[in-house]
Formats: sequence, C-alpha cells, structure tokens
Amino acid sequence: MTALSGIRVIEIGTLIAAPFAARMLGEFGAEVIKIESLGQGDPLRKWRKLHEGTSLWWYLQSRNKKSLALNLKSTEGIEIVKQLAESADVLIENLRPGALEKLGLGWDVLHALNPKLTLVRISGYGQSGPYRDRPGFGAIGEAMGGIRYTTGHPDSPPARVGVSLGDSLASMHAVMGALMSLLRVKTGQGDGQVVDVSLAESVFNVMESLVPEYAMLGHVRERSGGALPGIAPSNTYPTADGGYVVIAGNSDPIFKRLMNAIGRADLGDDPAFAHNDGRAAQSDLLDGAISTWSAQRSIEDVLQALENAEVPAGRIYSVADIVADPHYQARGMILDAQLPGGVETKMPGIVPKLSATPGVVNWQGPSLGQHTRDVLTELGLSESAIQRLKDKGIVQ
Repeated sequence: MTALSGIRVIEIGTLIAAPFAARMLGEFGAEVIKIESLGQGDPLRKWRKLHEGTSLWWYLQSRNKKSLALNLKSTEGIEIVKQLAESADVLIENLRPGALEKLGLGWDVLHALNPKLTLVRISGYGQSGPYRDRPGFGAIGEAMGGIRYTTGHPDSPPARVGVSLGDSLASMHAVMGALMSLLRVKTGQGDGQVVDVSLAESVFNVMESLVPEYAMLGHVRERSGGALPGIAPSNTYPTADGGYVVIAGNSDPIFKRLMNAIGRADLGDDPAFAHNDGRAAQSDLLDGAISTWSAQRSIEDVLQALENAEVPAGRIYSVADIVADPHYQARGMILDAQLPGGVETKMPGIVPKLSATPGVVNWQGPSLGQHTRDVLTELGLSESAIQRLKDKGIVQ
C-alpha cells in the first residue's frame, strides 16, 4: 500500500512544472495518465543529454506514468479526456491560461462532469491579473519572483542557480495544493476546487522577509555571493587544497564552538559577538578570521575539526560527489535503474521518506503511447474501436 493508492491523476502538461508535480504524486502511488501529443510527445523527450535518442531527464521525470498519445485537436480526443476526468481525482495542466477552455475542458465543464475533481493549473503568472496571458517559463518566474536578483556576486550580473528552480518550486506548490484539495474531498468537507499556481508567485513565496524589510526599512536585498547577509558567520571559505567549504556558525552557542575550534576564543568570548546582531555588524572581521584558519588546512582537515566541534559545515558537492557519498547511498537516494534494452544507470531516490507508505519507482519514463491501448480498454473501448481511433489519427 502506498500513500496515494487509488488516486487517479490526469496530466496535460509538457516539460517541467506540471510533469514534475505529477511525477511526485506518481511516486507515492497515484495512477498518473500522461496525455501526450501524437508524433513527438512531450518536448522533454529531447531535452538535455540523450540516450539512443531519448532524454535521460525524460526517464526520470516520467517514471511511474502511463503515456496516452492523444490528438487534443479532435472532438473524439476531447471526449476521451472527459471520460477520464469522470473517474479522476486530479487533473494537472500547465497550458497558457484560457487554452484549456478553448479545448472545451474548462473548469465549468470538468466540474460538471466530476464535482470531486481537483484541477491544478500551473502558469507563468496565474489565472488572473494583468499578466495572465503572458507566456511564462520557469526562468522568467525566477526573474520576476525575486530570486535571480539576489543570486550571484555583487560585482556580477544576476545568475541562474543551475537548475530549473522556478518550475520545481511551482511543482511543489502544485502538489501541496492538490493534496490539500484532496484532503477536503476525501474527508467529505466539500467538492473539488481549482488550485491556481503561478511560477513567479511560487518563487516569491520562498523569498523570506524581503517585503517587510523593504516596506519598513527601504532595504533591498542585493547579491552577496556565498554569504548570508544579516546572519553571521555563514559563508563559503577557501581551503589550502584549492577547495571551498560552507560553514554556518550563526547560532550563539555554535559561534562560540566555532571560534574555539579555529583558535579564536577571544572572539567567541567577546560580548560584542554574543548575539547575531553584533556579529552581523562585523561579519567581515569574522569571515576574515575563519578564512585565515581554513586557508591553511585541507578540506578534510577543516571538516574533521568542525565535526569534532559540532559546527555545521560541508563541502560543495558536484553530482559526482553525491553519487559516491555513502550517506546518500544509505538513505536510498541513489537508485539503480534500467533503461530500454537493459542498459543500467542510476536515478535519484524519492523524497520525502514515509515510514509506513514509502514511495516507489515501478518503471522509468514510458515510450510514446505505450499505455494508450490499456487506458482506452479500461474506458470500455473495444479492440476495433481503438483501431478505428488509430486509423483516424486520434490516438497513437
């Protein structure tokens, strides 16, 4: 038994935000039916690094999903979606606002077909407001949500964090919204509802205290590299072997332990540094003391000394470090996987860890239309009816 056994999810989405949300639900047992266009399917199938013509990202992003290749520009294709919606618990989409309505699948239609259905809508700016109709990608959400402005070094242009963070944050908010709506339905508190998720707002939601800092103090948080402005000491520090470590000594007792570990008990005992406000006021001085100490030692020596002192610290991991790390392996975060043809590879594990109903990976991303026949058969279509739809170019 998994956490979401018996939950049916219909995904009408491409690339990252909606598919990632559906993937997470599928990892915890929901039946996810991914509707793809005929011919090429989700463009993610060709994104980033490919193996024999298919994206490695695809195999991860679409694991546990059923692929239904369907022509949504046809009346019969839309009728199939409606039939699926009648028995579904969640429909997730990331089309432009209004596109679902143009297909004849607006909320009024879906709610009338199935009052218990939750409709999760992910878009650049949400389903209302003056920017509603603008196209939106995760990168734009990061820019307008505030995180790009604060990412990078003060003397450099705003930087990307290295992954599609805006899409991923929207996906997580979508899952939260879907589960909250499902809880309401399953406990008999009401019918399904629309979960309206904006890429920009999902980024904005993690931007800490930027708004009150600006509203009350006129303060605009700027790029600060590896430092944590206003919280000290917390930064990235050099080591003798050319590496870097992140050290977070920003609670009062941890700060004292850190200063003792680096041979600067004088700073640890100074009343001026007893609390964060005093330390933040002289963060450059503290960072200099820590850097002087770390720059004379290897990464391993630095980490061992700080582990002994119970000070949070860590090396900056590449993916190679992650895959080789024994803790990641012990936690089941590096899984063995098999691609078509029997090729062995590794994939990320599942988060979060549930003690009674953990997530599971049943299969990697499917081939286009791999489950079309199974899904249509379950809807009650005969073999001849399915073949007729294929001949007409309705399904693949």
